Amino acid sequence: MTKICIDADGCPVVSETIQIAKEFQLEVIIFCDTSHHFEIEGVKTVIVSKGADAVDFALVNQIHKGDITITQDYGLAAMVLARGAYVMNQNGLQYTSKNIDQLLYSRHLNQKIRQAGGRTKGPKKRTKEINDKFINNFRNLCEHVLKNSNG
Repeated sequence: MTKICIDADGCPVVSETIQIAKEFQLEVIIFCDTSHHFEIEGVKTVIVSKGADAVDFALVNQIHKGDITITQDYGLAAMVLARGAYVMNQNGLQYTSKNIDQLLYSRHLNQKIRQAGGRTKGPKKRTKEINDKFINNFRNLCEHVLKNSNG
């Protein structure tokens, strides 16, 4: 059965994801470290120790083909895609084998710029339009995954 895994550290669409998952009767698992606390009825929470990529590895170890992950982390997205699962970010962008390499390369270039003392743009301020785009795209992804998993 398809499940939804949320990389919840810094995720602004946890409640929207859970609401839509309930509409489709999909299990939701929230992954976070000890600096975050989620207690939501009917939702499993996995809390891991703080540490570089600890949440990412806990999440990817629970992913199976056909599952859906919500994350803004390109590295985690690449690992999830390698497992045959679907990945979407908090803005409604679906990560795919066609865009992940470019996204990882952009992240690498931005890291090099920052390490050299340069500055890069931060994330855009969250708007209702961005939330609506996520909701629509996530709902469409759930429909697609369920249609394809049931034959």
